[in-house]
Amino acid sequence: MTARFDAIGLVVSDMAASVAFYRRLGFAFPPGAGDQPHAEAGLPGGLRLLLDTEETVRSFHPAWRPPGGGSRASLALRCDSPREVDALYEELLGAGCRGELAPWDAFWGQRYAVVLDPDGNGVDLFAPLPAAGE
Repeated sequence: MTARFDAIGLVVSDMAASVAFYRRLGFAFPPGAGDQPHAEAGLPGGLRLLLDTEETVRSFHPAWRPPGGGSRASLALRCDSPREVDALYEELLGAGCRGELAPWDAFWGQRYAVVLDPDGNGVDLFAPLPAAGE
């Protein structure tokens, strides 16, 4: 038996808001996905992003409760340039999304920022910084 990585799943409280957020980031959810209890968007390499409403999860796991405190998971999106990190962060804030970390030049060599999805999950935006002298 060989298990292989196939999908990333998130439990969402508001499917329409979550689909709209991830569509803004380029995830291709099918039309009408925001009205469904389960939605999927294909990712490069054949992976998928799965969204399920809290009600859907409780339908097969009645004792499930949302985690308390801060999120323990995040998605990371690579941008084409440091300038794109800044522009996308500002676009998302302008659309009403919550920023957690404004863009900054991280010591590990990336322009880096974090926005929060509608359920408070971090979405990291990053791009490599040009090497010194470039």
